[in-house]
Amino acid sequence: MTTATGRRSAGLRDFYENPAVPVASGDARSLRQARVLAAALGPATARTATVLDIGCGDGTAAAAAAPLLAGHRVIGVDWSQDALKRAHAHLPYVVRGELTDGGLPFADGAADAVLFSEVIEHLVDPDSALDELRRVLRPGGHLMLSTPNLAAWYNRGLLLAGVQPVFSEVSLRGIHGRPGKEVVGHLRLYTARALREFVAASGFSVIGLSGAPFHGVPRPLRALDRLACAVPSAASILLLHARRT
Repeated sequence: MTTATGRRSAGLRDFYENPAVPVASGDARSLRQARVLAAALGPATARTATVLDIGCGDGTAAAAAAPLLAGHRVIGVDWSQDALKRAHAHLPYVVRGELTDGGLPFADGAADAVLFSEVIEHLVDPDSALDELRRVLRPGGHLMLSTPNLAAWYNRGLLLAGVQPVFSEVSLRGIHGRPGKEVVGHLRLYTARALREFVAASGFSVIGLSGAPFHGVPRPLRALDRLACAVPSAASILLLHARRT
């Protein structure tokens, strides 16, 4: 007997295994995130760290960050077999894993850091996902999480005008009531305050929150989008650095 939950899960799997679904995000976010992580880890000459890029997509984000993480061991992890095939062109180590209890193929405390970029907004159960990330991180290990900002500067104006915010989606089959052309499967969105509170409640100590621009902003507005990063709560992308307690 097929349950409604089973049908939803199968539908999401089919969606993310579709090669037409975007699995990459902008280099600006990747580089800003990598700089923070590189500073936190220190040079690999002192100690080689194991970094898990969970939800690595096609590996282009890790490739952009690689010069800043030189010498550290970066392992790409994704649910989608199609994404892993593409990621292997950029990463020497890729494995399949799921964000369920024990779904990541790593021992407790195996990782020094986790890159969790543009993933949490796609999850049905983000609570269990952060529990699993906490399991594979060593005590004091670094979590580098990025996600679109529900309260981005332009979304505030769109909501006032009665328009569906950018990043939010009401269907996996088409765009309805918001700007943009791509369906990317966002299920949950966070403001800066909500993200801080959620990560802290999941057993992490939040070290800092910064902003990054969004590559999909129209060219005439990109300078303004970069300026908005000075106020993370209004930036397009939220970059959160936390440590496992």
